[in-house]
Amino acid sequence: MERGRAYTRLNTLLQHLGGSSAGAVTAHPTSGAAKFQPQQFQYTRDNNVLSLEQRQFYEENGFLVIKNLVSDADIERFRVQFERICREEVKPLGLMLMRDVSIGKSEYVPCEKMVSKVQNFQEDKELFRYCTLPEILKYVECFTGPNIMAMHTMLINKPPDTGKKTSRHPLHQDLHYFPFRPSNNIVCAWTAMEHIDRKNGCLVVFPGTHKGTLKPHDYPQWDAISCHFAASDCKYIDVKGTSQEKIEKEIVDLTHKFYGLETGSLKNVWTWKGRLVKGERISL
Repeated sequence: MERGRAYTRLNTLLQHLGGSSAGAVTAHPTSGAAKFQPQQFQYTRDNNVLSLEQRQFYEENGFLVIKNLVSDADIERFRVQFERICREEVKPLGLMLMRDVSIGKSEYVPCEKMVSKVQNFQEDKELFRYCTLPEILKYVECFTGPNIMAMHTMLINKPPDTGKKTSRHPLHQDLHYFPFRPSNNIVCAWTAMEHIDRKNGCLVVFPGTHKGTLKPHDYPQWDAISCHFAASDCKYIDVKGTSQEKIEKEIVDLTHKFYGLETGSLKNVWTWKGRLVKGERISL
């Protein structure tokens, strides 16, 4: 009896409020819920590592600064191994040493002051350890997902310029070198191995250029460790007839010159160089 009277009172009240009966009560979003729309992020994944502010910053600018991520002890180990390589105490398979073009062969002495760059250190266990550091991969996974390939390894050294301005490195877009997509699943981890500023050659980024198209790429007439990572389910593309075709020929020729490999295509070069560092190797 009491339940019947309560139902009648509720029904009367609802009719006063909007003409609905108790049997037709429906839920409506509040004004706040009606306006809420989850932000769609194009470059980062939902894994609770990056803050909302960090994700928004990367979305707009294309880079993040994570300070003190790699320990001083690890950086020192990488430095020691780099110096050993420069002194030719160790010669890892496939590693490419590059020196300042202004230094003549007669002036060359095996030491770190003569070497400007070490590339392709994927077969050097000590340097490649950088690409497998859990603290690095924790952030890489925010961009690639759980299946991660280390595609290109490099340690950059910047000795004092010889006076001929040959130590300068122009702004460029790394995607020109990569025959795989989507580009949203590619990211580089770059770690300074000493204090850097504008005076000694710090990394320079042009904010927002990750969202545009590839710009014309060419070479001018004139210490950090890094690795480019990609999701292992990225797909290779055919670069014939694109702005990357010129670079394909250059890299294929260099691979033949330094390693004696007849790769024939940019895809084959990266298939040879890539290393799985986490998860499962799918298509790269």
